[in-house]
Amino acid sequence: MKPLDDLDTATLRSVQFLLSDIDDTMTDRGRMPSSTLNAMERLSNAGVYVIPVTGRPAGWCDYFARMWPVAGIVGENGAFWFSYDRETRKMRSAFARSESQRAVDRKRLDILQKKILEAVPGAGIASDQFCRVADLAIDFCEDVEPLPTNHVNKIVQLFEGAGAAAKISSIHVNGWFGDYDKLSMTRRFLADMFDVDVDADNGTCVFAGDSPNDEPMFKHFAHSVGVANIKQFKLEHPPAWVTTGASAAGFSELADRILEVR
Repeated sequence: MKPLDDLDTATLRSVQFLLSDIDDTMTDRGRMPSSTLNAMERLSNAGVYVIPVTGRPAGWCDYFARMWPVAGIVGENGAFWFSYDRETRKMRSAFARSESQRAVDRKRLDILQKKILEAVPGAGIASDQFCRVADLAIDFCEDVEPLPTNHVNKIVQLFEGAGAAAKISSIHVNGWFGDYDKLSMTRRFLADMFDVDVDADNGTCVFAGDSPNDEPMFKHFAHSVGVANIKQFKLEHPPAWVTTGASAAGFSELADRILEVR
């Protein structure tokens, strides 16, 4: 990972879309500072489309899409995208799985929930689970005492043993049924809303993240940036660049670098 200062001016000028994780990338110790909201607003006003790409639930994402200065949002690790049209006051959306598929998935996840909580002492159900439409979020450090790494890995193994996908964020292990992830739904969102091909137009995007569930994005986007706290993880596909600041400070650092060349 190279220092963000090494990201050249020509690359920064080509950026049209800033894709970013939320927890511990835009936030700091669970809070959204005014600096992040200010950065999103300044980017939006400068013509850069901000698109959070998160593991957070549908209920939260509806709010984010409506209230934040963003072009849209990808939620639950790629289960859907939302985009609020402020002129028509209509929410547009697309889902990776049909409503009937999600109903079947939920029954399977309910069985897994019980199994995981019995097998992994100290694990909890994420406090935002009631807002979710497609996945099961197991809390390992947000509202519970931090679990050791082997317990977190056990949660992943239980998901995968049942045929589910599982990704570790900075706070949760998210599990779901279906062949999708953050990248697949980001690809669909940019194609649906902007007619952008994230393969052919890769250079128009920068992705910022902080944890292992961001690896598909780090791997795909040539201009991938980790906020400094990414250094705590050993990744097969790390970001190309890393900020000096951690969490929200790192996000603002990246926003400032993009804005100073426009």
